[in-house]
Amino acid sequence: MPTWLKVQIRRAFYEKNRYQIKLLNQCWYFYHKKHLS
Repeated sequence: MPTWLKVQIRRAFYEKNRYQIKLLNQCWYFYHKKHLS
């Protein structure tokens, strides 16, 4: 997982920002899927 994404997720969880957490999870899913294939 890229560092920038870890930082963003940590911040979103700290602020309890559900929308941002959901968005970042989708980002990570697509990023991960793309790099696996």
